Amino acid sequence: MTEAGRKRAQRPGSVTIADVAGHAGVAVSTVSYVLSGKRMISETTRQRVLASIRVLGYHPHAGARSLASKRSNVIAMVLPLRSGMHMPVLMRFATAVAITARQHDHDVLLVTADEGPDGLRRLAAGSMVDGLILMDVEWEDPRVPLLRELDLCSVLIGIPSDGTGLTCVDLDFAAAGAACADHLAELGHTRVALLGAPAVVYGRDTGFARRTRAGFLERAAARGIEAAAVPCEDDAASAAGAVRGVLANHPGTTGLAVHNEAAVGHVLAELKALGHKVGRDIAVVAICPEDVAERTSPALSSVLIPAEDLGERAVALLMSKLDGGVAPGETLLAPRLTVRESSGTGQSR
Repeated sequence: MTEAGRKRAQRPGSVTIADVAGHAGVAVSTVSYVLSGKRMISETTRQRVLASIRVLGYHPHAGARSLASKRSNVIAMVLPLRSGMHMPVLMRFATAVAITARQHDHDVLLVTADEGPDGLRRLAAGSMVDGLILMDVEWEDPRVPLLRELDLCSVLIGIPSDGTGLTCVDLDFAAAGAACADHLAELGHTRVALLGAPAVVYGRDTGFARRTRAGFLERAAARGIEAAAVPCEDDAASAAGAVRGVLANHPGTTGLAVHNEAAVGHVLAELKALGHKVGRDIAVVAICPEDVAERTSPALSSVLIPAEDLGERAVALLMSKLDGGVAPGETLLAPRLTVRESSGTGQSR
């Protein structure tokens, strides 16, 4: 190494690509090709260059990397902040995406404005990002037709009515709803109800809410048990009203499924206030993160929302597409139900 190179190596950020080339005994262009992957370099030479990069502590400038690879090394996570969305769960998705993207040397631009197709056009036109991950997918999502036209790789965390030509990953919410109905039926409950997402979520016809409700009602019908499904708001007064409404309008209901993680505590509190013993008089099962289920009293039987797994898979699928790979059209994760105190042993009714 030259004296100048030694001095630069002692100053973080001062090492140049020319220093790396000199240290490795190769041309500057060879170092560039190793970094960008734009030309085949022998494995021996590549390893020598990478060793020099480590020794010297070279960090290529982000702008230079982008020019060399024609990539921004940024992906956008499009997560419009709409009413009826539970932020703690959404942040689990965002955190998983950000951590996994960093493992692929990418940063994440979080897009929270509810701009629909226009926002996607701006992202694509500005060459700001290499690809898109979209959440809060509606059954007839207006963004879907544009995604097929854009010259930009994308992955949806959610399933629209027509996923042709798209890459989608999600929990199988229809199967999750069915698993809740199955669990209650197997415990002997013959009148059950789903306290679902807030009304505004159904109003948007968001895919996960629609599929959960359909799965619950269809499986209950197949089991020959009576079932109802009503929206449930997040606040205590509204959740209590939903519980009272179900018990009044559907007498004899002894099994409840809750698909609103923000409301589960309010639901349990109202059942207690009405004099019901959860796990004995009324069984409750929820679709929610595991820690939400475990910290209630009694602990909730639950179907896990695998936010971390879905976020990781979405990034992996997007990176595969960016590298020219073929991603599956639709990946649905099978639901996993954990039985806890809230569903008890059930009674035949």
